[in-house]
Amino acid sequence: MRHVAAAVLSLLLCGPALAGPVKLKPAEPQPAAPGPGLSVAYAYPEQKIHSLAEAATALRGAVRDGKPLRGLDYADTTEGEVTLTSRQAMNVAARITGFVRFDAPGAYDIEFVVNDGIDARIGGQQVGFYDGIQACEGTTVVPVEVPVAGWYPVDILYFQKQGTACLNMKWGPADGKRSWTPNSAFGR
Repeated sequence: MRHVAAAVLSLLLCGPALAGPVKLKPAEPQPAAPGPGLSVAYAYPEQKIHSLAEAATALRGAVRDGKPLRGLDYADTTEGEVTLTSRQAMNVAARITGFVRFDAPGAYDIEFVVNDGIDARIGGQQVGFYDGIQACEGTTVVPVEVPVAGWYPVDILYFQKQGTACLNMKWGPADGKRSWTPNSAFGR
């Protein structure tokens, strides 16, 4: 019985690593000439946001379009500075959409640095996730397969509860050095 339990634990711990990279799906059709940055819509609920589910609920209510994001390059703020391009510093839910361009097919690693929660999807696959409150910290690195060069859809659910805020994306070749994703890689 102990051997079965050890085998199950091994599969649970190693399963994601054995599964290999997730395959991203390019945008169909490819956008001809997207504008720069990413589109964003905000919600400012009265109740404090503690989870992605609460952020999603807030975004089903009163939503305001925000000034487009320049990309995913928002360093940690100081307390009191507005979150991203929203109109307030704290208790912000955001739905971020658009595209990211990969210039070459291949295997990449993607990571997000976020304060607080994020459910990030690129090409229909979850590539970043944290459901809770944290300082500006990295998510788990997700290996992805990019089948062709081109634009891939981006859909991100994000929230910031209190204190400071940040949202950044890092990418790089599989098992290589990741760098900040340039703002020029994003379109809307």
